[in-house]
Amino acid sequence: MVQRLGRDFYRAGAEAVARRLLGQRLVHIVDGERRSGVILETEAYLGPEDKAAHSFGGRRTRRTETMYMDGGTAYVYLNYGIHHLVNIVVLGVDQPHAVLVRAVDPVEGLPSMRAARPKARADRDLCSGPGKLGAALGINLSHDGLDLTESGSLFVERVRPRALPRARVAACPRIGVDYAAEWAPRPLRFCVRDHPGLSVPVPKGL
Repeated sequence: MVQRLGRDFYRAGAEAVARRLLGQRLVHIVDGERRSGVILETEAYLGPEDKAAHSFGGRRTRRTETMYMDGGTAYVYLNYGIHHLVNIVVLGVDQPHAVLVRAVDPVEGLPSMRAARPKARADRDLCSGPGKLGAALGINLSHDGLDLTESGSLFVERVRPRALPRARVAACPRIGVDYAAEWAPRPLRFCVRDHPGLSVPVPKGL
C-alpha cells in the first residue's frame, strides 16, 4: 500500500529533502479526481543565509510567513502575477528553508491536465516547469499553508522506499537566480538525469 510522506521525512535539511523527493509522487485531488506526477526536478533554498531564498536575511512578510511553519507545509506563491509555484517547507518551526518542485512526470489525471494546459505540445511538457505543474495539477494560493502530512487533497506519496541512486541524480545551479551573487552557482537544483520532462536540460558535463 502506498503511503504519504510523513513529518520525519520533511524534518531534514533542504538539500537532503530535495534529493529524496525525486522519484516520489506529488498528488492533488481535484473534485474527487487524482492528478499526480512523479517528481523529476527540485531546488533547495537554504533559509536566511541563502541570497536566493525568500527568507534571506530573516525576511518575514505576509507571503513568506508560511516558510516559518513546520516541515511538510506547502508554500505556494504567485510568480510574476501568473504562475503558482509549489514549494515544501522543511526542517522545523521558525527555520525557513524550503524545496521548490520544478517538474513532475504526469501519471494520473492526464485529460484534466491537458484541459488545464491546452498549449502543452506533448504530455511530457504538461508539468515540465514549476508554473506548468502548478497549472496542470490545479494548485493555487488556496493551498498555501496546507499540511502535506495531513491534507486530504494535497500530499506526496512514497512510491520508492529509498532515494534514487546518486548516479541517476544530477546536481546543478538553480534556475533564474543570477541575482544571488555567490549563491547563484551552487549546485542546489536536483534532477532525474537525462529525463525529457525536465524544465531545463542539465548542463553538459554534470
